[in-house]
Amino acid sequence: MDTISLWQLAVLAAASTLVGFSKTAVSGANTISLAVFAAVLPARESTGVLLPILIAGDLLAVRVYRRHAHWPTLLRLFPAVAVGVAAGTLFMLWADDAAVRVSIGAILLFMTGVTLWRRRIAEQEAGEGEQGMKTGAGSGADSGGEGGGGTGRTAARGYGVLGGFTTMVANAGGPVMSLYLLSAGFRKLGFLGTSAWFFLIVNVSKVPFSVGLGLIDAHSLLLDACLLLFVLPGAYLGRVCVDRINQKVFDRIVIGATVAGGLQLLLI
Repeated sequence: MDTISLWQLAVLAAASTLVGFSKTAVSGANTISLAVFAAVLPARESTGVLLPILIAGDLLAVRVYRRHAHWPTLLRLFPAVAVGVAAGTLFMLWADDAAVRVSIGAILLFMTGVTLWRRRIAEQEAGEGEQGMKTGAGSGADSGGEGGGGTGRTAARGYGVLGGFTTMVANAGGPVMSLYLLSAGFRKLGFLGTSAWFFLIVNVSKVPFSVGLGLIDAHSLLLDACLLLFVLPGAYLGRVCVDRINQKVFDRIVIGATVAGGLQLLLI
């Protein structure tokens, strides 16, 4: 890894702060961080640097939202995620930086389109008013339940494989899983609690693969040591802001951040 300049270090520090914020407030915003890391560092190497920072954010998020996870959803997702991680590892054996950026950006935009289409169909079927607002919510209130908005086992497998693949290739599983949880009807606390446990488990399991691929080494860990401290203020800011974010605004921010991150990956 080449020596980075002071301004590049400052940009990475800001992106690390956004990691903390995304873990405790708006999960989809994390795509901006991964796009920044991929722009400042070589795309492949950036995944190894970012992974320990994400794990630090996951630990903070689990500490705050650990009681709000919906474990049936997690257990349903993990087998498919394992398949996606294995596929992503094989992809990383031959993919160059350009292939990583283009493939992940395209997947994020595609999944956003699919999710918006699914939600529009669900709203049309449910009608307008109160009944339409409850579509897909089911028991998915802040306690973390999963609704019945058409996201059954088939959807879980599809999102799970894509989530595993994208998280292994570019730490970009956050937007995919955010879209899945939104389409399943999760509200803020259930969304954040389930996401926190999911990514802590998945990201820790990725460490051996990343080491084996040469993505994590002494140089990347040295840079991580400089950046980890910036995760904490971001996590605190996210915790303060999350209670003030309206549910509809929350959903829109997640989707908007996903689109922005996908476009950035395609354009940088």
